[in-house]
Amino acid sequence: MAGGTVTRFAPSPTGLLHLGHAFSALTAATHGRFHLRIEDIDRERCKPEYETAIFEDLAWLGLDWPRPVMRQSDRLPAYRAALERLAPLSYPCRCRRGDIRAALSAPQESSLPAGPDGLIYPGTCRRRDLRDAGPDDVIRLDLDRAFDALGLGKIGFRDKGIMPDQDHVLTRAQFHEGIGDVILARRGMGTSYHLAVVVDDAAQGITLVTRGKDLFDSTFIHVLLQRLLDVPTPAYLHHRLIRDDAGKRLAKRDDARALRHYREEGATPADIRRMIGF
Repeated sequence: MAGGTVTRFAPSPTGLLHLGHAFSALTAATHGRFHLRIEDIDRERCKPEYETAIFEDLAWLGLDWPRPVMRQSDRLPAYRAALERLAPLSYPCRCRRGDIRAALSAPQESSLPAGPDGLIYPGTCRRRDLRDAGPDDVIRLDLDRAFDALGLGKIGFRDKGIMPDQDHVLTRAQFHEGIGDVILARRGMGTSYHLAVVVDDAAQGITLVTRGKDLFDSTFIHVLLQRLLDVPTPAYLHHRLIRDDAGKRLAKRDDARALRHYREEGATPADIRRMIGF
């Protein structure tokens, strides 16, 4: 374990943890001082019973963490402060998914450009003033204003697991093409995953973010927000994904791979470690 390294595992209590979560949590715990964080901003989908199961499953695996844990639902003032700081670079957006699809002029959604934040937003509301934001609007980051504020033409980072000796870089044009104006605050939440994870990692002093390769593209968003908010950029390690027999990435709806299921069937933590090749 790296003595000065601080890591975290940040699940959402929207379902039972599965084998992929076990791999991610164990990876984080192996690389540094381990924190557990509960990402519960989606109040409609998050359930207390799932949060309880997270604690039980991780303790069963042999993991420990400082108490009390950080919960996103307790940190809305911190997210509001970050949004206020980004206000000069933001705008309200009233577009729904159907509006975006129509604006992109594609008959089939499978043919639409998509990135880590969903469909690439075409900028329909970009000229709206933030003072006109209503309760049904999301708040988006204007990429051009953001890059101009930083005086940068590209955003990059290094990854300890993927080509560790090379910078992974997106230019402003590539950011527009592959990601778009990202959402900073979703309807009814007061924040978004991207904003919350950046604010929380900084607050907890996280120095190494370990997570699946499926979140690799999101890291460009997070590094951009870290620069804009003037908080440290941690090191990153995007690990392999645990897949089912058909090669599909595991999801919370796949209860057959849930840790709770294996526990009830008599599996031991050592069995789980062997199953995920840890």
